[in-house]
Amino acid sequence: MSPLEAHRARNADPDVLARIESEIADNGVEFIYYQCVTLTGRVIAKVVPARHLRRNAQRGILLHRTAITDLQSTRDGELLGGGASAAEFNALPDLQTFAVLPWDRTVARFFCTLYEPEHLPEVGGTEFAGDARGLLARAHRRFTDVTGLELRSGCEPEMSWSGPLIEDDTRPGASPAYHLAKLEAMRPVYASVIRYAQQLGLDMIEGDYEDAGQLELNWNFDRAELTADRLVTYRLICRQVAKENGLRASFMPKPVTGSMGNGCHHNLSLWRGDVNVMADPGRRDVHLSEIGEHAVAGLLAHAPASMLVMGQTVNSYKRYWDRGQFAPTALDWGLDDKTRSIRVPAPGRIEYKLPDASVNPYLSHLLILEAIRDGLDKRLAIGASVSASIPTTLGEAIHAFAEGDTMRGALPESTAQLLIDLKTDEWARFCSSVTDWEHMMYEGALP
Repeated sequence: MSPLEAHRARNADPDVLARIESEIADNGVEFIYYQCVTLTGRVIAKVVPARHLRRNAQRGILLHRTAITDLQSTRDGELLGGGASAAEFNALPDLQTFAVLPWDRTVARFFCTLYEPEHLPEVGGTEFAGDARGLLARAHRRFTDVTGLELRSGCEPEMSWSGPLIEDDTRPGASPAYHLAKLEAMRPVYASVIRYAQQLGLDMIEGDYEDAGQLELNWNFDRAELTADRLVTYRLICRQVAKENGLRASFMPKPVTGSMGNGCHHNLSLWRGDVNVMADPGRRDVHLSEIGEHAVAGLLAHAPASMLVMGQTVNSYKRYWDRGQFAPTALDWGLDDKTRSIRVPAPGRIEYKLPDASVNPYLSHLLILEAIRDGLDKRLAIGASVSASIPTTLGEAIHAFAEGDTMRGALPESTAQLLIDLKTDEWARFCSSVTDWEHMMYEGALP
């Protein structure tokens, strides 16, 4: 039985289908989004009338495979991901992800797992190599099979809001962080985001106002795949709330020169059953067990090669240039210093600060798993020096990933090369574009 056939068999469970049909009837659901996630973390979907649930539980939806690279064409006109004549992929819904959208209960959604179409010789019915979400799920299962451990994570998504509610009247040299009056001014935003998120299964725990127009709203940690799904869902919620309030919501990593960037710190822990194996109460100097130390060492050792995922845009690297703004500036670790790449704020928990707000959480967690596994396998030492540095541009990050065997090898080779091609084209487009900064510097300055 192929992986596609096995998924169809799971989707034929009459009890599960009956439960979903009951939810559809109770909420008056008319339409369902069948959602997929691209390599850059964008959500793509088709809409299907809800009455076709049983048909689409078996058939799924079909999308052209170049959708996985956002239907991006290179500067030379080449459609990335297979070209115009490439076969479609089959996206089959994961029935446990069914949820009704709280802002319009006539619409619901599924996340999908992606497969090669059955008619293709040799690979028909196998997992689609470009499915970042599916890659993470399978990688985590392999990690657990080898180590007996589960990766749990919680993300801290910072984002910028702009529009009528946002006023920046902070005096020079001061910060509006934690300012109650500014948080209260954005109550229509945070209240709607939290309410919608709770209805979609996110256990919201706390949030604050961090910089001009910047909010961070957090939810409880969980298994890595669930955290990734929830981060993608959270972004869609923010887009909806922005539309309802006449605002613009942006996860751009560095929206304004000289101001705080938008990070997405990943808080990580390793569990064996109900025990956090990274905690060791007897080692207060580092807050970590030996397993935790090996995990930190692995993350630092592979950080340069992972940056193509942790900071996937040209803009991402502007965040790492400014000292004093709590973004990491070097590959190091510590307990309380917020400029470290890795902070250990509490026993048994790692705060991995390199990912920014634009990150694809499926790929970030996938590379985190591989880096930690390598650290555990080699029993890497936390005190060992890291000779490499954080890439300072997207171009440097592309090179580091291409040359990094462990991080590149965490992805199927075809997907790794596709990611390189996609981001190489993005870097080329930036390098060939004339910016406002160049006009300011050179337009009237040269004789």
